[in-house]
Formats: sequence, C-alpha cells, structure tokens
Amino acid sequence: MPVNEFVVRVGGDTLEGGIIRTGEFLAHALARCGLEVFTFRTYPAEIKGGQAMIQVRTSERPIYSHGDEADILICFDEEAWEIHRHEFNPYGVLIYDSKFEPKNVPGTATAYGFPFSEIAKVRLRNPLSKNMVILGAFSALFGLPREVFEQLIRDYWGRRGEKVVNANITALNEGVEEARKIEKRDPYRVEVRPMRDRIILSGNEAICYGAIAAGCKVFAGYPITPASDILEWMMEHLPHFGGTPLQVEDEIAAIGAVLGASFTGAKAMTATSGPGFSLMTEFLSHAAMAEIPCVIADIQRAGPSTGMPTKSEQSDLYQAVFGGHGDVPRVVLAPSTVQGCFYVTVHAFNLAELCQLPVIILSDQSLAHRTETIEPIDLSKIIVIDREVYDPVVHGSDGYRRYLLTETGVSPMSIPGRPGSYTAEGLEHDEFGHPNWDQENHMTMTEKRFRKLELALRYDEYYPGFQGYRWYGPRQADVGVIVWGSTAGAVREAAELAEREGISVAILHASMLYPLHKEVICRFINSMKQVLLPELNYTGQFAHLIRGETGLDVVSYTKVTGVPFKVREIYEAIEELARETAPVR
Repeated sequence: MPVNEFVVRVGGDTLEGGIIRTGEFLAHALARCGLEVFTFRTYPAEIKGGQAMIQVRTSERPIYSHGDEADILICFDEEAWEIHRHEFNPYGVLIYDSKFEPKNVPGTATAYGFPFSEIAKVRLRNPLSKNMVILGAFSALFGLPREVFEQLIRDYWGRRGEKVVNANITALNEGVEEARKIEKRDPYRVEVRPMRDRIILSGNEAICYGAIAAGCKVFAGYPITPASDILEWMMEHLPHFGGTPLQVEDEIAAIGAVLGASFTGAKAMTATSGPGFSLMTEFLSHAAMAEIPCVIADIQRAGPSTGMPTKSEQSDLYQAVFGGHGDVPRVVLAPSTVQGCFYVTVHAFNLAELCQLPVIILSDQSLAHRTETIEPIDLSKIIVIDREVYDPVVHGSDGYRRYLLTETGVSPMSIPGRPGSYTAEGLEHDEFGHPNWDQENHMTMTEKRFRKLELALRYDEYYPGFQGYRWYGPRQADVGVIVWGSTAGAVREAAELAEREGISVAILHASMLYPLHKEVICRFINSMKQVLLPELNYTGQFAHLIRGETGLDVVSYTKVTGVPFKVREIYEAIEELARETAPVR
C-alpha cells in the first residue's frame, strides 16, 4: 500500500494564481504530519504568465531526489495535463478541474474530476481561492487532516486579518465537502506520524542562514533570477544581525561594494547568476591580486546569455574556475542539498578569510528553490574562522608588509584605522604593496598567491570533519560515479537501485570543485572498472577539468533540458556501463 510514500505534482497557468503555493502548503502540511518532504518547481520567465509546476515528494524515510513520475497529478487546466501526462505514473491518480475533459488517461489510472473553477468563481465569488478548494479536496481524498491546513492558513494569512483567514478556510472546506461526494478508488493515503524535529528551508534560505552563522556583515546585490530571493532575504533580515544590506545599481557595483567592505574588515558576500557573474570577473581578478576575502554565490541557470532564467543548469563551472584575466586563484564549492547550502556557505566564508581570496559557491535553480525537511542545525558546533589581522606586537613593527612572503601564501591583513596601512593595489606589487613589475617579483608573487590553494586543500585541519570529497560504497566497484551539486541526490538513489539489481556501485561526491584534490580523485578512478560523471551542462565541464588535471578519463553524461536528472536516467547509464564491464560468457 502506498502509504506516506508518493510524489504529487501540481501544474497550471500562473494567471490562475496559487500553483506554487498549492505545492508549498502541501509540503508544509505533510511535514507537520511527521513526514519528510522534498520539492522541485519550474515556472515561466515571462511576467505575462505561463505554465508553472511544483512537485512534492514525501516519505517516512530520507529522500534524496524529487522523484521521477507523479503518482498524484493535480491539473488546474487542460494544458497542464498535456504537458505533464508524459511523466504521470500510469497507476497513479489524476485530479483535474472538470471545466475540461482530459484525453489519453491510462486505463490503469484513477481520475477524479472536480468543479474547482465553478466553486471558486460562482459559489465563493473568488477565482483566486481555487487552490484552497483543491487542497481541501486533497485533504478529504488522502486523509491529510483538515486541521493541519487550517493552521497553515492562519500562519500564512493571519497578519491580514480574520476576514482573509476565514475566506481561505471556507474555500478549503468547500473542497473537503466536494471530495466527500465521490467514492475513493485509489490506494494512496496519508497516515499521521509523530512530529519529527525538522525544519523546512529552501536552498537560498539556507545560504542566507549560513552567511549569518559565518559572520557576514555586508551583503550587496542586484536582482537576478534565481538569486533574487537571497537579496530580498538579506535586505529584510541582515540588519537584525548587525549587518548592512545594499541593493545597488548593477552586478559590478555589487562586487565592488563587497570588496570595499571586506577591505575595511567586514565579512561580505554577493549573490548572482551566470550573466551577473560574468560582469563580476574583473573585480574577481582584483580580489585575487589584492588578496581581499569575498564570497560570491552563483545560483546557476540555463545559458548562455540570458538563456532560460527559470530553468536549472550546472554550466558555470568553467567560468567559476577559469573566469578572469591572468592567473586568478580562487576556491569553488558546490552544495548538493538544502542543508549542504548552509554548511558550504559557512565553509566559503571560512576559506575566504583563511586564504584571503575569492570563494565561489555554485548552486543552481533547482537547489535554490527546492525545499526540504532538514534536521535543526546545532550552531554550537559551527567553527567560524576570521582572517589574520596585522598586530605590530605579534608581527613586528619594522614596517608593515601587507604581502609578506609566507609559507602558506597568507599575509597578515591590516584594518583601516588600526596599525599598518597599505593600498589594495591591482598592479603587481612587492611585499609592501608598492607597484613592482620586475620579472622575478611577478613570479614570486604569483607563486605566493597560488600557495593559498594548497592551504585550502588542508582546510580540514582548521575545520575537522570537513570533507571536500565523500566516498560512498565499496572501495572497488564495477561502476564508480563522480558527482557534484544538485545531481548528487538522483545519483545516490540510482546507486541504491543498481545495488539491489546486483551491480556494485561507488560514489565520489565532490563539494570542493577547485582546487581539485587530485590524489583522492585518482585513487577513486583507478579503483573502478568504469567511471560515470553526470552533470547538467552540454560540454561535460567537470569531466574535462578532471581529465586535464589528472590525465585520467571518465565517461561524461550530460543533460541540458533545464530540469534535473531523473533517478531512472542515472540508473540506466550505470546499468549500461556495468554491462560493458561484465565478463563475456
């Protein structure tokens, strides 16, 4: 019996209103019933509206991906059915607005038609209440307590007064009563479990909380999909933590403000997407040359150029690793889960401060707007690293050398108004910061700046427990999978499925994409018969990076449809490689 284990997809035109909110309410309601939830959404890029979709997966066990097919498909209109019927479980449940009659419904499926639009427009005289009517019907059909939805309504609309709250509860109840008129013919249902100690966050929200925990005091940004909600969150909440948010005129101004703030001693970051990150690359080079810590969150979307602003891709890796004029050292990190977004952001600030260089966080649209139930974060276990500040008592008072040659490449940084002064020069410079383009000096200073990457690879010495690479599964296997970013969840579930089918699979999950820990990667590749590397870009960017850095080959598997990998797609790729490595009988 599919109890507490199913995927719900909601689709419809945004002009009807409430498509995404329907899924969000459903996700929160399931979480309040003691279940795990995992969501994925897509929406149109045009202001005029268009088809949007949100998918909610729920289970009593840990969830790593948003699921492949929809077990329960809720269609606001006929176009939604035509778009999503190809990803509908043929034994699932279709819930649709009876203003249309769906075609080509599998004979094995269960279909329920409800007059949602009529109820909202005629009975309630409020077309925008259609989503609450639908949630009421869902509540009655699948046993999700109506009281849970009522409390969600009060929590969400309580500030707007009892009139608004009561109107939504009335719409909810109309849906409940309508669903009670029909005979339930499907096996799906919700059984309430004890509440778990969980919170629900999106990836972008987790980045914001991670920045606060790491001590961020300045955020500067310019709106861009899908990173805008980081700016919006920071504008509202950063002042409560003693910080200063800035919405500036463009991305160049944003990174400039971040470097200016960091120069004065404040931990600072910005968030953008591919087009905005392109505009920041000149300042990225300056940050590396002047050795100014900074954090840039690049929430990737499908490109190039404006591309598909509301769709997901992992195609900014080349830009993150190589973008800039000259040799520009930087650290590139990639979270793969909502909880990972929090910790990776903390690590990004720590590495920026420790190594005094730019650190780039590569998230993406699917992870940014995904919501998950996660365990509460124990802030007492978070280690916060601050930059080494110049102190004449400790470092000597015989003339401040900002770019002092050291074993790690990191030099004490002075703060304006305190002992020591210097110019954050973009020209090549000597130890004192004076412009110097002597050949030997340039070689010496370049080596100094790149020694910081060796320090970054030893970050676990400063933050015990940090793993830039996690090895899951056996030490030798038929198929190894190297994965980064939001693709990791689908890979993990696909590997579990393959193991049940008798295929030995190991996973190397990389969260530090640059610098590469070549020893770990080489050991993993050499231990596998075949190695697969799936990523959401056309050219196989991480696969190319690994080949170039290690000389070892991997099988690149790419996808550029704007949506994440399905578990089935990864499993079929693993299965195909396993067949190639199987002995001939």
